[in-house]
Amino acid sequence: MKKIFLLATCFSLLSLAGMAQRWAVIDSKYILEKLPEYKAAQKKLDQFSEQWQQEVDQKQAAMDKMYKDYDAEQVMLSDVLKKKREDELYNKEKELRDLQKKHFGFEGDLFKKRQELIKPIQDRVYNAVQKLAVEKQYDIILDKSEGITVIFADPKLDRSDDVLRNLGVK
Repeated sequence: MKKIFLLATCFSLLSLAGMAQRWAVIDSKYILEKLPEYKAAQKKLDQFSEQWQQEVDQKQAAMDKMYKDYDAEQVMLSDVLKKKREDELYNKEKELRDLQKKHFGFEGDLFKKRQELIKPIQDRVYNAVQKLAVEKQYDIILDKSEGITVIFADPKLDRSDDVLRNLGVK
């Protein structure tokens, strides 16, 4: 009787171990920093950013000078000239904001350059992770670089449709 119980327990443990999900953890930031092409792309991106920032800074300095000049001359200007100068200042300020948005805003030049230079390298890393997952038969791979993120998950583990069914959505 003890042998049967022991044998059943061993069989149960082995079957549970077989059903256990295999997972791994990577650090994508560490991986990227070890790639020479990533470093080169990041350096190019920094150069573009610096160049655009200098352009913005020059426009800001010119606008600051216009404000100072306006403040100094304001008492001597007629109402018509004041209005004209204020309109010029407003337009220059709007140009500066537009330039900042163009270079650094959402989907601006910096975003596009990052997509152009960095995304292909990130895609290569993702493909390497996916290949590793298939070769080593990992079900889930987590990325610990900036908080825990699932970077690969075996699609057969996705239970989204089951949740939708439980919610009554087909």
